[in-house]
Amino acid sequence: MDNIYLLILIAITVLAVADIIVGVSNDAINFLNSAIGSKALSLRTIMIVASLGIFIGAVFSSGMMEVARKGIFVPAQFEFGEIMLIFMAVMITDILLLDFFNTLGLPTSTTVSIVFNLLGAAVVMSLIKISHSESETIADLGNYINTAKAIEIITGILLSVVIAFSVGAFVQWVSRLIFTFNYEKRIKNFGVLFGGVALTAITYFIFLKGLKGTPYYKELKSILDGNEIYIIIGSFVFWTLFSFIFEKLTKKTVLLVVIAIGTFGLALAFSGNDLVNFIGVPMAAYHSYEAWIAGGMDSTMSMAVLEKKVPAEPVLLFIAGTIMVLTLWFSKKAKTVAETEISLSRQGETHEKFEPNRISRAIVKVTSQLSSYFSAIVPSSISESLGKSFEKPNFTMTKNQSIEAPAFDMIRASVNLMVAGVLIAIATSMKLPLSTTYVTFMVAMGTSLADRAWGRESAVYRVAGVLNVIGGWFGTAIGAFIAAGIVVFLINFNAIVIIPILLLLTVILLYRNYKFHKTKSTKTIDEDSLSEAEGSSVQGVIHESAKNISKVVKRTNKIYSNTIDGLAKQELSLLKKSKNQVVKLSDEIDDLRDNITYFIKNLDASSLQASGFYINILGYLQDMSQSLEYISKISYRHINNNHKQLKSGQIKELKEIVDKLEVLFSDIEKAFKSESFEEIGVILNEKKMVYNLLNEKIEKQIERTRSEESSPKNTTLHFGLLLETKDLVDATMNLLEEYHNSFDSSIEPATISVSKENK
Repeated sequence: MDNIYLLILIAITVLAVADIIVGVSNDAINFLNSAIGSKALSLRTIMIVASLGIFIGAVFSSGMMEVARKGIFVPAQFEFGEIMLIFMAVMITDILLLDFFNTLGLPTSTTVSIVFNLLGAAVVMSLIKISHSESETIADLGNYINTAKAIEIITGILLSVVIAFSVGAFVQWVSRLIFTFNYEKRIKNFGVLFGGVALTAITYFIFLKGLKGTPYYKELKSILDGNEIYIIIGSFVFWTLFSFIFEKLTKKTVLLVVIAIGTFGLALAFSGNDLVNFIGVPMAAYHSYEAWIAGGMDSTMSMAVLEKKVPAEPVLLFIAGTIMVLTLWFSKKAKTVAETEISLSRQGETHEKFEPNRISRAIVKVTSQLSSYFSAIVPSSISESLGKSFEKPNFTMTKNQSIEAPAFDMIRASVNLMVAGVLIAIATSMKLPLSTTYVTFMVAMGTSLADRAWGRESAVYRVAGVLNVIGGWFGTAIGAFIAAGIVVFLINFNAIVIIPILLLLTVILLYRNYKFHKTKSTKTIDEDSLSEAEGSSVQGVIHESAKNISKVVKRTNKIYSNTIDGLAKQELSLLKKSKNQVVKLSDEIDDLRDNITYFIKNLDASSLQASGFYINILGYLQDMSQSLEYISKISYRHINNNHKQLKSGQIKELKEIVDKLEVLFSDIEKAFKSESFEEIGVILNEKKMVYNLLNEKIEKQIERTRSEESSPKNTTLHFGLLLETKDLVDATMNLLEEYHNSFDSSIEPATISVSKENK
């Protein structure tokens, strides 16, 4: 039995490496989002600056792991064997929980995760001890647990959300009033002062928060205490002069320096202060093991030794810092988490990651009403004057170009870093339990709201996203508490059997999450995926849209034939596949329709006719997808509900239609793929033949319904298939006629040339 503790220690050590990886993947967004979102610096530069901050913060950390040792529970109340089981359970659940959030792309708090993992495991172990005691009751649970810490964390969540969001919104609103979105002009006059203020705030944050966890802080403390005002004034003078000299010498904005130093400061603070979340438990386990060896290997010995302050070895801090840096560079999940926050704060168009819900709709509705009431009170002259500061430059871009552009400008990026740094620094000095993760996220959300990034077009999506993230924070606490409690209970039941099973399960789940994330994040462009039109004339759009038409018709042919085939064979999996393919096709067509605004704006006055043609084409494509959607839906529902199979005569008729449409769709596909638009007229001549075939089958089904005993469900399904197929053919033929009437081979197609400065 004694050997199991060595194995547990080895397992915890290995898990510690995985915990660092998943932890950094989640927390990287705290210091990366502003720099990446603004694209003020190259990604390589951002990563180098952040890496330096992380490594310095880790290596020069004091290594005091008090949270893991005695912050949550009273170690003297537990035996060595119990402590090791608690630590084992905590490491397993912490890794799986953080990796789960990383896979979803949601930022959460590593501090909350580790605290509530420790709390859950310690509470369950305490209850087990109490249940075995004849003198103790559940009322004695307070002797084992430091409940004040849990309350502190919950308070921190609430404070972080409210304070960070409000302050971030206010500071950004004032900053935007001063600088506007055309800040390049005003930054020349006020940039030096802004740089002085921002860099002073960030520097103060670095010294107060970033260096507080280092062994050198004691030496600095005597200098800092009582001299904060003088240090702040001195820093402001220094950084203001620096900003002036920097702009004069480099001819570049000092905002670049603000973003670089701000990123470094947050990375430094994260590494120096949150390192305990990753290696605190393994270090506590190692020191417990050392004490157990020295105490004669008695598994029942008290763990009061953990109440002493024992710093981590420098070599371990170096290794931890190295792993953190490598994770930052190579973790794809870190990029996924970053994308979530950046998309929620993006100024322009983006692919919204969250669907609206009732709460988000209600919040947007109420705030819109309040905004209208406020607008009615404020004089129109003041509203117009304030509104000018928030007028955005009108660049002509496609939707994809808008998405590829910086998510926000350097003013907002600087405000994000400055406000987050100041709030964390103030909270540290006042001993308020503000979370670094929560502060940085909510500041970013507040600044995006103040910048009117949450407009009427995107507000419900952005609010839903924020609610999802905040809900995830509380879910982290609840999930960590319950999961760790269950795991420690299972381990305590039979450690020798359960621990290997749980470790194997952990490896499997991590691998599955990795595969899932890899598949989800790998953006392979399907050869049949649709593309946006960029033509500036009718003939240009005709040629560009031809590829889309060819792809849609090809996919329509496949979906329709597979649906009928699945219906005939009663193969639910094939019907489900067809149903999913229709949804994907509809989404792609919707994306094209969403780009209409950008398409029309890109047209010159002489080419406006192209917009009408393009809109009509997209309308017919949507009609085709809607018909396919109905056909696949009713077929799937019929088989899924175990209704009677279609009669052989009905299936035979549908097969005839499939054969005819396969030829028709194949001819259309070839014509558009090769841009042989002259052949469209020949294909249109088949219109009457196809209609006659469909009408014939409809009449047969009417006669069949009158003369034969038939299932009402079968009759409804068959009529639905025939009528919707007719609508599908209608939409297809209308599309062909639009092309036939608009195509002129004598006119050379013109295309849009988007200027580089608008990209």
